[in-house]
Amino acid sequence: MEKAVTTGITKEQRLSPRTMLAAVIAISVLVTLQVVYAVTADLRTDEAYYWTFSKENVLSYLDHPPMIAWVVRFGTAIFGDTNFGARFGGLLAMWIALALLADIVWRLTRDRRFVLLAVLMPLAAPEYGLFASRILPDVALIPFSLAMVWSLVRLTESNDSRWWLAAGLFGGLALLSKYTAIFFAPAILAFVLVPPWRTRWLRSLYPWIAVVIALLVFSPVLIWNWQHDWASFKFQFIRAGADHGISARTVSDFLGLQFALVGPILFPVALAGATMLAWRGYRRRDPAFILISTCALVPFAYFLWKSLSLRIGDTWPMLVWPFAFAAAAINLAEIEKERRSNWILRTAEPWAKAAIALGIVLNVAIFYYYAVSSFAFAATKDPVAKEAGYGEIARRAKATADQVGATWIATLDYRIYAELRWHLKDSIPVVQVNERSRFIGFKDFSSEAMKSGIGLYVDSMPNDGNVIETKTPAVLRPVGQAVRTWRGVVIEPFAFKTITGWVPDLSPPPDSPFYRWRLLN
Repeated sequence: MEKAVTTGITKEQRLSPRTMLAAVIAISVLVTLQVVYAVTADLRTDEAYYWTFSKENVLSYLDHPPMIAWVVRFGTAIFGDTNFGARFGGLLAMWIALALLADIVWRLTRDRRFVLLAVLMPLAAPEYGLFASRILPDVALIPFSLAMVWSLVRLTESNDSRWWLAAGLFGGLALLSKYTAIFFAPAILAFVLVPPWRTRWLRSLYPWIAVVIALLVFSPVLIWNWQHDWASFKFQFIRAGADHGISARTVSDFLGLQFALVGPILFPVALAGATMLAWRGYRRRDPAFILISTCALVPFAYFLWKSLSLRIGDTWPMLVWPFAFAAAAINLAEIEKERRSNWILRTAEPWAKAAIALGIVLNVAIFYYYAVSSFAFAATKDPVAKEAGYGEIARRAKATADQVGATWIATLDYRIYAELRWHLKDSIPVVQVNERSRFIGFKDFSSEAMKSGIGLYVDSMPNDGNVIETKTPAVLRPVGQAVRTWRGVVIEPFAFKTITGWVPDLSPPPDSPFYRWRLLN
């Protein structure tokens, strides 16, 4: 049941000085690109939205558990409300995740070559390399879920039951980061039930205490939901249950995103590695192999299935690939040990190295395109370009508000709300007057401003017949227009209108058209 561990390093398992130098240079370049991008790239709409979370002191939020707000607040407490300050906590979390990934692979292979592969694979994947600087709930979920798995790998090494307690703590923190942490439950169940040790752990108190610890850590979210009619859970269940009929387009979009964001070679390499490690793990009933491979394959299978009828967001599968990278590296080590499938060994390792090399080139090319060049290729379809240009809209909105005497700014879209707040830094109150369920418990800093003066409505065009005009006595009068642009390409036109004769209720009842959220797919 307990795996013997050899601590000696053979000559084959060492890294040559040339390899070490190349690895240090590659890692240094990729980390430098992450930092420069974090400093120079303006916050995208969801990033600005999570920054607004960090300005509040509430137990949880409609969209997500509170960890992302704490991560952002940690960075801004050190570096202020700057691009880098907002992103620093996430960058640090992803660097910690790399260290955990490296140690997991080290403990299961005792081979520095495969540890290096495991570290380079996420850095070479654009989603985890260059774009690791983004503010996302996943940047907290990934290190905590890896820490949970790391604790259970330590359990397989030491046979010390107390590692269950650490796994429970990190599992609770993962849940406190993003609800998709629940996708790791099947892997933990398989870890307990498939190997020969299942009777021992089912009778032991430690796994059950770990579950209690996880629930206690997750309790702020449970308390918040209990206080607010389980709003967050309902929101997630409705979104997850959305079904728009079978569509080949959504499947191809999902798979295409994986080729683009993980890598055209790295995606199939990582997926094949996770699949092969699962085959080895379940055949041998090896608990660590079962755990790591299942952590990758179960959520991937779920998202693939959901993509048959639902557009899968680009960040939703982020929890999959760190475990797939670990599985691929460990599987390569196992292939080498067996020495029976030489043709697999001759092809698998070169493909992994090619995936990393191509990934590094892609990261550099993407960085050059977004941070250095002035090209604008397919800007209206580019996910980064489509969210650019809000700084100019915010400046024009503030100038228009000053000109017409508006003392507050209103919008009907959380993205516009977040970007205006981010760029204006609350120099004038900005509120989203609808979807108020998103802002339960947020401090109301705009009531006096709204009562004492007119407002300025900001929205993309056309914006006639909106809920303010149709559901309230407000009078809206056009006072200006502006366009969002990226490198000279018009992305979206905006309209500015004064609001008079109405003061929004920022705490409407649940049956109000200004309370309920909209699910945008």
